[in-house]
Amino acid sequence: MIFVDDRTPEMKDRPHMIVLATDKFMSGWGEAKGGPSFAGWAVTFDELADVCQVVRGRREMKNVRLVGANYRPPGGPGHCHIYVHSSLKEEA
Repeated sequence: MIFVDDRTPEMKDRPHMIVLATDKFMSGWGEAKGGPSFAGWAVTFDELADVCQVVRGRREMKNVRLVGANYRPPGGPGHCHIYVHSSLKEEA
């Protein structure tokens, strides 16, 4: 599993959650060849509901869920990228 995390060490120490989804379009090819493609957005608690709603509204995203800040993807083939939502960047 290729794991890319855009958070800085300081951001990882701050309380937050990750809105995680499986990207149906990107799964199975490219860096996720042979496995799933996960996309996650690190958000503050204040932005959690809004970001969940946006991600759930995207047709290519399925299995949208909340995971803790210490989330690590499962082993095996695939790709996981954790992006930083603007609300967490602003607090840095």
